[in-house]
Amino acid sequence: MKRIFLLTLLFSLYACGDENENTKKAEAPQAEQVSPLAKYEKSGVEMALQKVSEHVYYVQGKAGIATDNEGFISNAAAIITNEGVVVVDALGSPSLAALFLEKLKMITDKPVIKVIVTHYHADHIYGLQVFKEQGAEIIAPAGYLDYADAEIGKSRLEERRESLDPFVNEDTYIVKADRVLDKNTQMTVGDITLDIHYLGTAHSSGDLSVLVVNDAVLVSGDIIFEGRVPFTGGADTAHWLEVLEKLDNSNLKALIPGHGPAAKEPAEAIKLTLNYLKTVRTAMQEAVENLMSFDEAYDLADWSAFENLPAFGAAHRRNVYGVFLSLEADSMSQ
Repeated sequence: MKRIFLLTLLFSLYACGDENENTKKAEAPQAEQVSPLAKYEKSGVEMALQKVSEHVYYVQGKAGIATDNEGFISNAAAIITNEGVVVVDALGSPSLAALFLEKLKMITDKPVIKVIVTHYHADHIYGLQVFKEQGAEIIAPAGYLDYADAEIGKSRLEERRESLDPFVNEDTYIVKADRVLDKNTQMTVGDITLDIHYLGTAHSSGDLSVLVVNDAVLVSGDIIFEGRVPFTGGADTAHWLEVLEKLDNSNLKALIPGHGPAAKEPAEAIKLTLNYLKTVRTAMQEAVENLMSFDEAYDLADWSAFENLPAFGAAHRRNVYGVFLSLEADSMSQ
């Protein structure tokens, strides 16, 4: 009898030991999954995802120079299809792109499958690696290699690694396109039709705009600036003007510019950039024709319509000088 009792007791203790061990295993915390976005420095900027139409959202950078607001000075848009998300432009750092992606995940569980880059300038492309590393196809305009492979692209990245550190750093790199467009292209993604217009050399060495046909919303890139002085840099301002003058906005319900707020009145949004380019070119054309020096021409011109706009002090004089030099070169070659 004692033997049976002892065997029963030992079996109970053994069973309890197994139960306790199993309980410990069940209660052991699961290893926390680390987001692939965690490797990017966390951005501290305010970024609000704004709905423009049924399928289109965007985030708006603040008006300012390139290194203001952690580099968040430009816009990026997202088009939600039943197949996946199409992003237009990727912002000025991987950190900003990661934050944008987090915002998108709050409204859709669809992955970003394509990123269309309206042009290759630093404030629109440094976030590309975030989307590329998650499998998105990168689409860019012909001419983008004039920036991506040129000294300007390399030197700008080095400069931003200093001025926007730690958000742009040694791990930031320029992502090249998987697909290059050199003509107007219609693309269907899920239930959405996109008309992608190849604009050639206008604001940059290669520009695109994207029309979301279903919603009649145009994502213009930097051929349109709203609420701040445009950046002309090495632009072909004559062709840029031509693009704007030919832009058919009659059926648009909204327009998202490269910089500034989305517009429900697209014709009004175009006016600032159009008037700015016309004013600068007219003043400098007269100066070249009259053999005036740049300083004299600049001081005589009336800039009052633009002098209260953000980035006027930082960008305007350089813009005008660049246009003066290009018009001067044109006159000498004739």
